[in-house]
Amino acid sequence: MEKAFIMKIFIEKGRSLFFCLLFAGISFLSAQEIVTAERYLASVAERYAAVRDYEARIIIHSGSTEMYGTVSHRVPSFLRIDFSSPAEQVIAFNGETLTVYLPGYRAILNQNVQRRAGGASLATAQGLSLLRRNYVSAFVTGPNPVALESGSPERVVKLRLTRRTNSEGFREILLDINPETRLIRRIEGRTLTDSVVRFDFSNILINQGIPENRFIYDAPASANLYNNFLFSDTD
Repeated sequence: MEKAFIMKIFIEKGRSLFFCLLFAGISFLSAQEIVTAERYLASVAERYAAVRDYEARIIIHSGSTEMYGTVSHRVPSFLRIDFSSPAEQVIAFNGETLTVYLPGYRAILNQNVQRRAGGASLATAQGLSLLRRNYVSAFVTGPNPVALESGSPERVVKLRLTRRTNSEGFREILLDINPETRLIRRIEGRTLTDSVVRFDFSNILINQGIPENRFIYDAPASANLYNNFLFSDTD
């Protein structure tokens, strides 16, 4: 009888321990947040929402062309790129007017703009908001960091964004994101004609107090001025 009683206690305690462990395991699993691509992209957008201004080195690859320069951004929509190659070329946007200076042609191109998003401006809170609304996101290889490219020691999280509708200018966009800073390291867009444009960002500085007058471009007086070179105000 004593052995049977001890055995019964042992079985009951073992059963209780089993259920405690099972409950703890279920609680642990339910506490784990599943990292989806959409959630990860949302966290990147939150990071950029805290950025008041931004400066970085930029390299633009388009076909066989490579352009180098410094990109500056200030909320809500100020953007400027000062190129070192092509030397002296400038792209400036003050929220209303896009100005492009082409030194080789001594030409200033002005365009009144309501909303146009280029690759560089996608690396902003507003740009990421547009991406999340107009593209479906997915991890390229999963949420864990991988090499930026073959043989590179730099690690990034890779996202693939596929357009929701045919009206978007890029068929798909690849984002390479620094896993520590949650800042975009590279943007690669594939156009409707299957050409690829890539923007690389490095030496990123944020919230340095960039003044608004940085985005006012004082073009050479001798340059020829061309207004609304992309489309008219009524388009």
